[in-house]
Amino acid sequence: MTMEYFGDKLKSLRKAKKLTQAELAKQLDISKWAITSYEQGKTYPSIEVLIKVCAVLDTSADYLLGISDKLPVKMSTLGFTDEEVRLLLQFLNLFQQNRTPEDK
Repeated sequence: MTMEYFGDKLKSLRKAKKLTQAELAKQLDISKWAITSYEQGKTYPSIEVLIKVCAVLDTSADYLLGISDKLPVKMSTLGFTDEEVRLLLQFLNLFQQNRTPEDK
């Protein structure tokens, strides 16, 4: 697994929760820069921060770290299968990346 993979999953889950980087950073008591760095694949969070990320985003460390591709049950409660939710999160991330500045 690469750091970018972790960052992509983090970004997708954050956006699925409709949180900005600043909002997530505030909930985690870290800087917005740290969130940006994680999402860009430049660094990983500490174990303490990773635990907080999992709690805030209702996910598992296994999922974020690529140990498991199984999404937590909480993410599947919308009636979608785990695979459908995973694909939707990937699609949302791609959609966000391809937006023009005036769309944001």
